[in-house]
Amino acid sequence: MPLAPMRISASDLKRIRQAISDVEENGGMIRRAFESYYSDGFDVSWEVDAAVDAFSIFSSKWTIEILATLYIAGERRFNEMRTLLRGISSRTLSDKLTTCVQNGLIDRVVVEGPPIRVIYRLTDHGREAGRLLSPLVAYMKLHQGRVVGPK
Repeated sequence: MPLAPMRISASDLKRIRQAISDVEENGGMIRRAFESYYSDGFDVSWEVDAAVDAFSIFSSKWTIEILATLYIAGERRFNEMRTLLRGISSRTLSDKLTTCVQNGLIDRVVVEGPPIRVIYRLTDHGREAGRLLSPLVAYMKLHQGRVVGPK
């Protein structure tokens, strides 16, 4: 069942669109900065390889979804995350959490009990990735009609 769109105020919609526009401008500046080094032995092939390598952690199913869950909902226990991430199996969630921990995006914290509990939370690196992904998520929500202005 499709989600009903979130209605937000005209002023918030304008602020979000402006923030997305600012990110687009920054992205263009970053592209031009990298391109300026092509004559120094680097070329578009090197840059594409570096980008693919940088995004390899995000390329598998559920990784971005897990990061988004922790970014939006805050630290969570395993079963809380499984409930929020409809459709993920326990095995997949466990494997993806382990990978995210190994890549420094998530901390696995054991809280002494009784009972002993394990919580997962974003590292500084994971929070920064979440902040950087937020404009893209906002853009997609607007583009897909999930967020709209007032009637």
